[in-house]
Amino acid sequence: MTSIDDFMVTGVRQGVFSGGVLWVSRKHRTVFHRAYGRLSLFSSETVTQDTCFDLASLTKPLATALAVAKLVQSGEIFPAQTLGDLVDCRGYEDKKKICIDQLLRHTSGFPAHSPFYHSLVKLPFEARREHLRNLIMAVPLTAQPGARQIYSDLGYMVLAWIIEKTTGMPLDRFMDQAFFYPLHLDLFFRPLGKKHVNRGKKRYAATEACPWRRRILSGEVHDDNAWAVGGVEGHAGLFGTARAVGTLLGYMLDAIHGHSTGKIPGKVLGQFIKKESHRERVAGFDTPSVTGSSAGRYFSHNALGHLGFTGTSFWMEPDSSIVVVLLTNRVHPSRDNLKIRQFRPRIHDLVMEKWGDISAGGTAIP
Repeated sequence: MTSIDDFMVTGVRQGVFSGGVLWVSRKHRTVFHRAYGRLSLFSSETVTQDTCFDLASLTKPLATALAVAKLVQSGEIFPAQTLGDLVDCRGYEDKKKICIDQLLRHTSGFPAHSPFYHSLVKLPFEARREHLRNLIMAVPLTAQPGARQIYSDLGYMVLAWIIEKTTGMPLDRFMDQAFFYPLHLDLFFRPLGKKHVNRGKKRYAATEACPWRRRILSGEVHDDNAWAVGGVEGHAGLFGTARAVGTLLGYMLDAIHGHSTGKIPGKVLGQFIKKESHRERVAGFDTPSVTGSSAGRYFSHNALGHLGFTGTSFWMEPDSSIVVVLLTNRVHPSRDNLKIRQFRPRIHDLVMEKWGDISAGGTAIP
């Protein structure tokens, strides 16, 4: 039987990623935490447990959705509130009735993605964010709000806008003050052009050899739209370690189970993770697909997770409190490397075969 350690080593050897960290906890105890490979194919520096990765779309559940939950808990906004009540929708009548819950659940009707950065980089830096928001509002909807679930970066950019309007702070500063600093988590954004307050020297896993920025990215947000507006957005921009991601997820599970430290809005998150019929995504999180899930064979239908384009992911089982965080740089040196698709379900199966309650059927998908 292939061991977890051997399979991670194989992932490096076969070029699934140049470096990665796997972190697993069960019932609040870390049972596996190891680092593999190198920071870059062009460096001899090895990945360590404290290596920081570009978390890409893990920004959505770990920052944006969590920030929204905090504001809902404090009564500053509410899930049924519409864009017409929150931001400037003048001239965009089709957007006025989109509500926060639809943005969180990817049912707003916004398309998945648009390469806004092509036009944004032609503008002065200080004009880009406002222009981005105008571009988003001008994008035609691909479905009526509430009609379909379409995974959308744009919807989470709008949520970041709402957070900023509500709090008077950009998303990175709000998350630092509300969660990351108080909980002592090594999670952070890296705003471009600003001196980042590091908690000690950081090691970053390299990502893509970007064809238009003309450099290998390291410690610089990979997502082009997020980069064009300064490195902080609602869909991407978060960096951190596997331990920090897993620790935050553990706090979130505790809060959902009614054991909150007071920082995590557990009651609201409990509402967020309730499924709508015939839809796989809940508010802020993914749940396992019926077939071909990156979670593998053994996580239940109640499991919560998310993937990041750079090669990052997490899956967690609320009932048994198993959390699996896999951080890799599979886009290094090219996003054309898709080997992670076969790797993820297999590593999750190996983890669950070792620590999941498979024999009792508690975490196995029928």
